[in-house]
Amino acid sequence: MLITSSGSKFLKRKRSITLNGRVIDFDTPVVMGILNITPNSFFDGGRYTKEKAILQHVEQMVEEGVNIVDVGAVSTHPGAEMVSTKDELSRLLPVLKSIKKRFPDVPLSIDTFRSWVAMEAMDVAGDCIVNDISGGNFDENMFSTVAKLGVPYILMHIIGTPQTMQEDPHYDDIIKDISSYFSEKVRLLTRAGVKDVILDPGFGFGKSVDDNYELMNRLDSFKVFQLPVLAGISRKSMIFKLLGITPEDSLPGTEMLNTMALLGGSDILRVHDVKEAVQAVKIFEELKKIANK
Repeated sequence: MLITSSGSKFLKRKRSITLNGRVIDFDTPVVMGILNITPNSFFDGGRYTKEKAILQHVEQMVEEGVNIVDVGAVSTHPGAEMVSTKDELSRLLPVLKSIKKRFPDVPLSIDTFRSWVAMEAMDVAGDCIVNDISGGNFDENMFSTVAKLGVPYILMHIIGTPQTMQEDPHYDDIIKDISSYFSEKVRLLTRAGVKDVILDPGFGFGKSVDDNYELMNRLDSFKVFQLPVLAGISRKSMIFKLLGITPEDSLPGTEMLNTMALLGGSDILRVHDVKEAVQAVKIFEELKKIANK
């Protein structure tokens, strides 16, 4: 019944985005593979800083069925130190050049909160999705820049900054508070002229463990916006802190929550482990097909 009702509730939602003249359809949920080219990301920091390792990882994700590759050059885990725009660009641009040369047809997303970085990335790689953890809060030019570029934008909810966001976050009602944030940001994005907006409730960004599970339990509340929803849960602290394990041991918990996110109406799963997420989507789609006969 969950699958049947989920399918019917979301019929009116925006079911696609356009990137480089191509339509990315969300009738079947898509998998976004994470490529962290940082030395200090919480799970895979330092693994993908050399060109050979980076291209091998992208090739593996492509073989496993990834739909979008999300490239990030700045770590934004709790307490992470900020790096300069210069350092972010020096990490990012050569990698984008290499990926586009080797995998020209793979849709890319740029994980950045800086409008200048987004512009420079597009010059190198062509149109990419802009994945902004700050929701435009860290760069007042981000919305107008995305509109000028004419690319899709991932709007994430966050409280504070990566350095402060876990300092006793508080919500009166987490869904109402995030929905209010989304309402105002979507209004500004629409006014700026951004055509394709994806909502990311920001699991782990300014949320306690309890907040994250409340958010997961009520994820389908965001259907009111009629916009695609991204869930980024992969190996996060809501899993390993609850279970008393490490990020390295958090894959089973990740896949459990990915399944819950699909049931809650998520259109994009942002993950470190592409193969397992693709399998979860295939099983979910098979069950939905049978339930809707």
